[in-house]
Amino acid sequence: MIIFGYRSFVKFLAMLTLVCPRCHNPAAHRLQQRSRWFTLFFVPVIPMGFTRFTTCTFCGLTQRVSKEDATAMVAAANPPQQVGAPQPAQLQNGYPQQGGYPPAPQNQYPQQGWDPQQGQYPQQGWGR
Repeated sequence: MIIFGYRSFVKFLAMLTLVCPRCHNPAAHRLQQRSRWFTLFFVPVIPMGFTRFTTCTFCGLTQRVSKEDATAMVAAANPPQQVGAPQPAQLQNGYPQQGGYPPAPQNQYPQQGWDPQQGQYPQQGWGR
């Protein structure tokens, strides 16, 4: 007795932001590839075909995409890294040396809630 059949696998390729043709919202779209395989004794043996498609995460519209368009979309979603790119700025007190963010103000608001030194909540207006 020989057991054979077909099986499909879905592979995630990229997440893109596109305008959906159905709901007209700029939403995230999943770019996926579905491959169909001939199986022998539950083992995928021969690929039977590949289908690429996008799915709108807002309304659920699914559209087929050609292989060339899918490779262009993946290349646009994952730009190549530059060789010799500048290193991130060195941090000083948790902030970059040049530019960066100003330090957060200290004790801007009065302390409310749990007091770790006394091990209790403050008694201002609580349960009196």
